[in-house]
Formats: sequence, structure tokens, C-alpha cells
Amino acid sequence: MGVVEDKNNELTKKESLISKLGGDAQVAKQHEKGKLTARERIALFFDKNTFREVDMFVKHRSNNFGLDRQVIPSDGVITGHGIVNGRPVFAYFQDFTSRGGSLGEMHAAKICKIMDKALKSGVPIVGFNDSGGARIQEGVDALKGYGNIFFRNARASGVIPQISAIMGPCAGGAVYSPAMTDWVFMVKHTSYMYITGPDVIQTVTGEITNHEDLGGALAHNTKSGNAHFACENEEDTMNSIKSLLSFLPNNNMEDPPYFEPTDSPVRLCPELDSIIPDSHRKSYNMKDIIHNVVDGGYFFEPHKYYAENVIVAFARLNGRPVGIIANQPQFLAGCLDIDASDKASRFIRTCDAFNIPLITFADVPGYLPGTEQEWGGIIRHGAKLLWSYSEATVPKLTVITRKDYGGAYIAMSSSHLGADMVFAWPTAEIAVMGAEGAVNIIHRKDIAGAKHPEMVKNEKIKEYEELLYNPYIAANRGYIDAVIKPSETRVRLIEALELIKTKSETLPPKKHGNIPL
Repeated sequence: MGVVEDKNNELTKKESLISKLGGDAQVAKQHEKGKLTARERIALFFDKNTFREVDMFVKHRSNNFGLDRQVIPSDGVITGHGIVNGRPVFAYFQDFTSRGGSLGEMHAAKICKIMDKALKSGVPIVGFNDSGGARIQEGVDALKGYGNIFFRNARASGVIPQISAIMGPCAGGAVYSPAMTDWVFMVKHTSYMYITGPDVIQTVTGEITNHEDLGGALAHNTKSGNAHFACENEEDTMNSIKSLLSFLPNNNMEDPPYFEPTDSPVRLCPELDSIIPDSHRKSYNMKDIIHNVVDGGYFFEPHKYYAENVIVAFARLNGRPVGIIANQPQFLAGCLDIDASDKASRFIRTCDAFNIPLITFADVPGYLPGTEQEWGGIIRHGAKLLWSYSEATVPKLTVITRKDYGGAYIAMSSSHLGADMVFAWPTAEIAVMGAEGAVNIIHRKDIAGAKHPEMVKNEKIKEYEELLYNPYIAANRGYIDAVIKPSETRVRLIEALELIKTKSETLPPKKHGNIPL
């Protein structure tokens, strides 16, 4: 056996040893928890045989607390790049079988290195988080590692898509990197995310809780809004990430990927002509409208379980990705509240950062009233929506289906905030407020002094509705570009999108705006 062959064999042995992760016993424990290993996730995520590992042989260099006598394969994280559905992606996979995937100095350095490569290359990065947190033995070096990652998250924001998948525990300082990325996926029953765990909470506050209720996938998808997707299992998570990537460009200098459409651009939607109830007090499902209008009826919905009074979704119109924002009359009558404003604002800014046109469907009776909303800062949070639409320079199209009242009319991508084209259905109602509230203000004295107050009130409400519950006053002023039949909505949106796809608009020179956070 020659020297060269010996060296090649040595390489093979080293690679084989490291590929065993934390050993058979730790791999078995990972499987017992219903979780895949880091290398199994790599095989599931990337197109076959396309993953190339970077920094396989990196080791920690800490001597504290006997760590110098411990071998941690790949220092607990696998980094590299590969092809996902034909497109390049950088990624890192924390390895819980190797010292709990704990983050130390070199572990963090590997992640930072791959983030730098992704940013320089203009390629998306996906982080698969499965870690017990900071490697306590490494002290401030571990904290520095987190800080270096956060710094890169901020620098890469709006330049390349950043996606986080929570595949196991994610606690303490580790949670902030996912929160700084564009999208967060969680797996039901096997992933958790929190600043402090249940035991610490009980010790400090006396409150009793558990991992699932405190920081499980459903908790963060329904209550906190910290996660955008709650996936059924790890395979579902991988497929969902791939679906998301199909709507996103590689970076902010590219257009989102175009797919040859199989749905006709001149297809009418006759179902929409009768979807609005005769009574404006009744609800309907806004998702039925979206389903009818978009290519193939398919849309991909982040934040599905959070602030359900507003829908945000990705879809395609004539093969081109679009971001959809829509009020949902089935929840809180489609009112805008604190959570819905935050949800929509973040989505708008993400679409704008990555050149994805915005389609807005408006049916909104106003901002949600009440002391809880006022004291919670609805003014500040509601202003984010105004800000985000005003700041966005991508093509913006709006369809008013029914109610569009007051400040919420302005906020839902009105022409006054720079919408490029606004359509209204004949059922659109554009007014300062609903009829009953308006009548109580305008005709307060007449009603109070009447012999039959309710009769007078009802007459005035009917008069108000006949006068203002239509789209034609706004159309007369030029605030609406066209009143269209609902069945024409898909055709008109596609025509408008094709017309303004070359839109060019720049903001005044500035370091950045001061959004009301």
C-alpha cells in the first residue's frame, strides 16, 4: 500500500468516524424522541447527492471543565451547501447527538462562515436548530458566538432569504437568531422555543407549565406569532420549506422564480359574482375568493393560525409569485388589531424586500376598538401597516370586495398609500364608518328628540346606506381605478400585473426609516 493510498484511506476513516455523529446510543435516543439526525435531515432536504459539507474537521479548543478530553464530532453542527429543487442553498444542521448540539466558539464560527458565504453568493440560507443552548464550559466565547450570528442575521436581512427550522429544543440566547430571520418553521410535539424553560419559570415565578404549552409549535403559531408554520413532522417541514423557497428569489437583486402557468390568464371566476352575502352583517370566507383568483387555486399561507382576522399568503398569477394580504370576515369581522397589523406589516416588508408584488383584498370595518387594544398600542402597531404599504415600491394592486371603512380603508393599500391600481366590486362600501355609528353621531339630536327614536334611527341608517354604501363616490374622485364584476377579478389583476411588472420607484436617499416599532 503506497503513501498516497494510506492518506486517502486515512481521510475515509476520519470522515466515517465523524459521520457517525454522537455514536449509536445518542442516535438511538434521537430516534426515540421522534426526531431525525442531522445527517438524515440533510438527505431529506437536499436534492440527492448534491450536499457538500464545509468544515467537517473543525474542533473546539476549550480546556475548561475537562472539555479538552471530549471529542465533539464537527463540533456539534454540520454546515455546507447543496441544491434544493434545482436551486443553490446554504444550510447548517445542529447535531443534538453530539454534546446536545451545544453552541461553542467553533460551532458558532462554522455557522458564521456559512452565513458569510451565503451573503457573498447571494443565495438563501436555512438553519436547522436542534440545540441545548450555549456550551456553558466555554463561557463568554459561546456568548460571543451568538452575538456574531445575530450580527450577520441583521446584515443579511432583506438581502438573502433567511429561514429557520426549529427541529428540537431552542432556548435562551439561541432563540434570537430564528426571531431575526424571515421565516420560522416548527414541528408539532418535537420542537420547543423559549427564553427560559418551565423549571426556571416555576422556580422564579411559581408558575407551573410544560415545554409544549410554554414554547411548542402551536403555542408560537397561535399565541406569540414567533413562528410562521406548525408542521406535522420533519418531512412535512422539509417540504414546506421547499414550497416557500419556490416563491422567493435567491436574493434582493433578482426577480422571484417564474413558473410556466397551466391556468388560463383569461379564466373568469363566476362563483365570485354571488359570494358576497346580501346582508352586509353576514360573513363569508375570504379564502374562497383567493382560491378562485390565483393560479390553480393554490396558495401557501404563513401564520395560518395567528391573527386569523388577516390572511397573508403566497400565490401565483399567470406564473408570477405574488404576496396576498386580505381581511378575513370570519374572524373579528376582518377588523385590524395589534396582532393582525404586525402580521401584515412584516409580510408586506418581506415581499417588498424580495421584489414580490402585493395583492390586497379589502373587507374591513375598521380597527378593533377597546381598552385592551388602546393600552396595548394599537395606534403604534396600526401605524406599521400604513408605513409598510407606503414604503413598499413593488407593484401594489388592491381589490375592495365589501366594507372599507375609516382609517382601515386607508391602511389596506388604498391609492392614497401608493397602490398602483385599485379595483372595487359593485358590493364595495367605502365610508368613514359603519351606518349605525355614523347615524348616532350625525343625527344624535334628531333621534333623541323624536317621538319614535328607533324608527327615525332606522330611517337615517337606510338613508346613509343608500348614499354611501357603494364604490361610486370614490370612483368619481378617481380614488378607485375601476369598478369591476367579481368574476373578472383574476383577469383584471393579471392584466394589471403584466402592465406594471416593470414598475420602477425609488425612495428618497436615507440610511433607513424610523418605523414605529
